[in-house]
Formats: sequence, C-alpha cells, structure tokens
Amino acid sequence: MARQSITKPLSFIKPLLLSAVLATSAVSLSGCGYNNLQSQDEQVTASWSEVVNQYQRRDDLVPNLVNVVKQYAEQEQEVFTQVAQARSQAGGITVTPELLNDPEAMERYAEAQSQMTGALSRLMAVSERYPDLKSDALFQDLQAQLEGTENRIAVARNRYIQEVQGYNTTVRQFPTNITAKVFGMETKPNFTVANEDAISTAPEVDFGE
Repeated sequence: MARQSITKPLSFIKPLLLSAVLATSAVSLSGCGYNNLQSQDEQVTASWSEVVNQYQRRDDLVPNLVNVVKQYAEQEQEVFTQVAQARSQAGGITVTPELLNDPEAMERYAEAQSQMTGALSRLMAVSERYPDLKSDALFQDLQAQLEGTENRIAVARNRYIQEVQGYNTTVRQFPTNITAKVFGMETKPNFTVANEDAISTAPEVDFGE
C-alpha cells in the first residue's frame, strides 16, 4: 500500500514537468526572437505572392491588348515580336519560394519584368500613330486595366520591399542574429536600386484625351 501511495503522486509530476519544459521552451523561443523571425518570414512570402499575382494579372492582359492593336496596326510586327519575346522570357521564370533566397534568380526575375515593361511601353506608343485605335472602346478599356494593374504592381512591390527590409533588419540585429544563425535564416535579396527604378516606371498609358 505504501508503494502505491508514493507512485500515484509521481504519476502527476511527469506531466507537470513536461508542461513546465514546454512553457520554458516557448518563452525562450519568443525571447530570442524566433517567433518574430517566423512571422516576418511569412509576411515576406505573402507580400511576394501579391507581387507575382499582379505581374500575372498584367501578363494576362497582354494577348488581348496585342490583338486589339493588331486590328489597326498589322504592320507593327517588330513591336509585336518584342512583346511576345518579353512575355515568353518573363513567363519562363518559375516562381518558387527558393527564389526569395537566391539573389541571382531574383535579379533575373526583376530584369524579365523590366523587359516586359519596356515592351509594353513601345506597344502603347504605337497607338499614337493610329487615331482609330485610340478611339476603340475595347482598347480604352484595356488601357485603363493596364494602368490600374501597374498601380497595383507598384503598391505590391513597395510592400514587399518594406517587408524584406524589416526581416533583414531583424536577422542582422543582436540578439536575434544568433537565433537566425542557429536556424539557418539568412537575409533575403531585395529589388536593387537599378531594377527598382526600371520596373517602377509604368508603361505610358495616358494619351492626353
């Protein structure tokens, strides 16, 4: 009977000890910045997804826009070819989570989008030579959609830049830099000044009407 009386209280001690250990671990992880790092990492990923979504939205507009322009300017084959090549190049880059940690891949993606921006600018400039195209209702609608999409891209891109800056600051700061090293969390590449200037210049869609 004496043995049972001792064993029974001990059976309650183990769960209490486990709970205490888990609670201590949670506090330690929170105190060392682990939870904050994870949260910021998720925010970076989410904001990047929005950047990609808006670029995809722009990409989806391109075929319709080209088809309308072709109805009035079939001879502008060089411009159409440039747009097709730029679209193919941008679409050929697979956007994966690993891209966010690869500076070279990030640079290639930004450059591809910059080429797409330039090609669209040339396509939109074609309309200046074709008054009938400028007055086409479908063209005007696509023009408005493109302008709105470029604005969304700018907003999404700026948010991503801010999220990456916040995350990278946390990764570099003491004592969270120690936690980041332990868990293999490194700084993420961001848009460089050069490609940021390029892709932040939206195609000209204001025809002065």
